[in-house]
Amino acid sequence: MRKEAMTRKRFLRRLLAVALAPAVPGSWLKGSSVRASQETAKLEKLDLEWQTLLAPDVYSVLFEENTERPHSSPLNNEKRDGLYICAACYLPLFDSQTKYESGTGWPSFYKPLDGRIGTKRDFKLLWPRTEYHCVRCGGHQGHVFNDGPQPTGQRWCNNGLALRFVPTGDRMPPLRT
Repeated sequence: MRKEAMTRKRFLRRLLAVALAPAVPGSWLKGSSVRASQETAKLEKLDLEWQTLLAPDVYSVLFEENTERPHSSPLNNEKRDGLYICAACYLPLFDSQTKYESGTGWPSFYKPLDGRIGTKRDFKLLWPRTEYHCVRCGGHQGHVFNDGPQPTGQRWCNNGLALRFVPTGDRMPPLRT
């Protein structure tokens, strides 16, 4: 199968990510220090495949690194026990026990599940931020900040559109292939 032509914007983002990859531990790029298990093995799909599987607003957040409006996600008010999974590939990313109300308007967590997140530097707002992605599909989730609660002091600020919630007791969807 032939890969789609790379847009200028995507090319520049990847070029910047490759240039910064050695300085960012746990980078989601190839050669990442994150150990790939069978569950977290890299999932490669063409943009057109993701566009077919996902709603346009979900695709825009996950694969064009856009951000949804604050206070727009129903996940902000989700209080049940369960897991938050990547809306693209269904890899579990966060346990509900680590979710908290940050007041920012986006679902926030103080810790991701081990080995499920990769990071890279983001300079879109001029000052550097740490952007994070699903380690399996590379889908953009949000940004991590050092202003969260203990025990980590971190705020993993997530786009609600990038997640799905699976309540405890409900069947997990199988990982996308």
